Amino acid sequence: MSEFSHPTPTEVLTVAAARAIRDGAVCFVGIGLPSATANLARRTHAPGAVLVYESGVIGARPDVLPLSIGDGELAERATAVVGVPEMFAYWLQGGRIDVGFLGAAQVDRFANLNSTVIGDYDRPTTRLPGAGGAPEIAAAARETIVVVRHSPRVLVERLDFVTTVGHGDGPGARARLGLTGRGPSAVITDLGVLRPDPATCELTLTGVHDGVDPDAVVRATGWPLRVATDLAFLPPPTAHELAVLRDLHARTAAAHGVAAMGA
Repeated sequence: MSEFSHPTPTEVLTVAAARAIRDGAVCFVGIGLPSATANLARRTHAPGAVLVYESGVIGARPDVLPLSIGDGELAERATAVVGVPEMFAYWLQGGRIDVGFLGAAQVDRFANLNSTVIGDYDRPTTRLPGAGGAPEIAAAARETIVVVRHSPRVLVERLDFVTTVGHGDGPGARARLGLTGRGPSAVITDLGVLRPDPATCELTLTGVHDGVDPDAVVRATGWPLRVATDLAFLPPPTAHELAVLRDLHARTAAAHGVAAMGA
């Protein structure tokens, strides 16, 4: 038991996000942390979760974590593989996705996301992978959960570029834009959980992980973060959850010969 007594911050984040997946949910999954999260849930409390990837894979059951949405590992034990147009038009825009799991380089107070550039668009300090399917996932999935590591560089006052709309500029923004899904329901980090306020849509700290000082979360956020009056103190990962997650990452590293993505 002692070897599982000290989870890393990323392990705490992954386990907390995995717990948000209910058994039987249809999940549209991104690569990296979102994929580790969804596959951990499928191996623990949610064996009936249906993992969907942007490349058209439905019911993915990878033995190791994929390196990209085009990784053949995703298709080997999948229920079906469909064309990308069908994936987006029928499954996503048709309202058949329960929850989309996304990562981002930047998140603002209304859970809008940037995965395009850091700095000026024409002369960026860092050019990122780009939008992929994230804008469509956040627009049409019944809800979206964002998983990121917590720092003032990630949770920022203002995005350098708006790649994906969360709650726009506040109440009513999604309706004005014609977005059908409810939008981000949580931003889960290695420090805690932020949820949009029902009245303002602004992210509020509603829970902190075991041993985390709420004031430290406020200091690590790029805007004056509000803290819920009924702040929850979240339980740490169990030995079983850590064992499953660490085995998944170890097998992934062995299979690909590199450190597992999202580790």
